[in-house]
Amino acid sequence: MSADGADVRTGPPETAMPDEDVIPVTIVNTCFGLAQIAPDEGAGLPVSGDGEQLSGRAVNVLKMLADEIMGEVPPRDDWVPPESLLRRITVERLSIARNCGPRTTEEIIRWAEARGVTIQPVFHVGKSLSETWRKLSARFAAGDLTKVELAEALEKSVRRKSTKIPVAVQQILLKYLSRLGDDSRRG
Repeated sequence: MSADGADVRTGPPETAMPDEDVIPVTIVNTCFGLAQIAPDEGAGLPVSGDGEQLSGRAVNVLKMLADEIMGEVPPRDDWVPPESLLRRITVERLSIARNCGPRTTEEIIRWAEARGVTIQPVFHVGKSLSETWRKLSARFAAGDLTKVELAEALEKSVRRKSTKIPVAVQQILLKYLSRLGDDSRRG
């Protein structure tokens, strides 16, 4: 007997008294009694061409980015990120997305690559402006410079409020802008 005079049962809950109805804990601790329905692991999660499946966290990150980037609200279930979304995502965008850490970023990049989409990396991360300008000049001389790399380097320069742009980079800009001028005159 306990201090207040009530009987205290010792033993596992499965050993109920014959006149007692025992409610399983799984039903008591759930909303609407859905605990007896076991969720299908991975049901509704997108799968790439090679069978790699996205985690729930990665899907949620991509759903938030779909809303931010494309202005579309994905359905709650059975949603596969469209190729148009994957092509507009960058590593920088993933790095600042809510709930998207390095592991989730890697998972999304791998999944997109398995579907044939390469998510654009950040080119000049961790480099000083002078290193960035040197690399830009070398890539331009080799004919490998892309507009995205050039724009990223200029954006970095503007962010840092740099007032000095090397002559080599000015020449690159001049050539790019003169090509754009030629294209607009042709049309």
